[in-house]
Amino acid sequence: MNTNRFTHRNSYSGSNPHPAQTALTKLANAVHPYKWQSKKRQSRENSLSGANAEPGSTRSEPTALVRQKALAEARQGNYALSIALFSHLIEREPGSANDYSNRGLVYFQDGQSEAALADYNRAIELNPQLDSAYNNRANYFAAQGQFLEAVLDYDVALDLNPTNIRAWINQGITFRELEMYERAIESFELALCLGRLEGHIYAERGRTYHLRGDWNCAVADYYRALTELPTVSVYASDPSVHLRLQVESWLDELMSPLR
Repeated sequence: MNTNRFTHRNSYSGSNPHPAQTALTKLANAVHPYKWQSKKRQSRENSLSGANAEPGSTRSEPTALVRQKALAEARQGNYALSIALFSHLIEREPGSANDYSNRGLVYFQDGQSEAALADYNRAIELNPQLDSAYNNRANYFAAQGQFLEAVLDYDVALDLNPTNIRAWINQGITFRELEMYERAIESFELALCLGRLEGHIYAERGRTYHLRGDWNCAVADYYRALTELPTVSVYASDPSVHLRLQVESWLDELMSPLR
C-alpha cells in the first residue's frame, strides 16, 4: 500500500492558534477520529541567519529567539543544527514538553525514529494535555505499521484539541491505509470544516476516492488540490510541493487507462 503521511502532518508545538480555532472548537467538540504520514513523505519560519553557527553561540540569546531559529532550521532541512538548538533549549528548560515534542519531530524527519519516540514519550509525561505530541507519536506508530496505537493517539489528540487539523488529516490517511474508506472521507471532511490546508485535504480525499473506485470524485479533488498546492517553496523540505508532485502522479495514473 502507498503510505503517505501528512508531514505538516507532524505538529510543531507552541504555535499561536489559528483565529478560527476558538469558534470551531464548539463545532468540533461533538466529533473525533485522524492519522499519519508516509515513510516516504515525513514532515514538519523564515530562513535562519547564521545557519553554520555553533549552538553555543545562542547561549546569551532569548529562549524565544533560539526556538524560532530551531524551527526555521528544521523547515530548511538542517536537522542536525535544529536538533542541537532544541537540545540547548531543553538544557535551559528541562520541563519544556513543547521542546521535547519539537525535537522528537526533527529526529523523526531525520530518520532517527527511536530518539523521536523517546522525546514524544517524555513530552507527554511532562504535559499529558499536549495534543501535538500525541499526533506526532501517532505518526511514529503509523510509520512502524502499528495502526491501532496510531489511531488511539490520534483520538487522544483530537479529544484534547478538536481543531488539530493535522491530526484529522493523519487519521484520515490511516483509515485509508486500513481500507476504511468511509471513515477516512469523514475525517477529511471534518478537516475541511477548519478552513486550512485545503490543498492537502483535497489531495488525500482524492486519493481515497481513487482507491475506492470513485474516479470522478477523485479527479475533481485532484484538480482542486492542484489549484491550492504551490509549485515552489522557500523551504527546502516543504511537504506541499512534494504533495503536488504526488497528486500529479496520481492523476496521471488515473487518467492513463483512458488515453
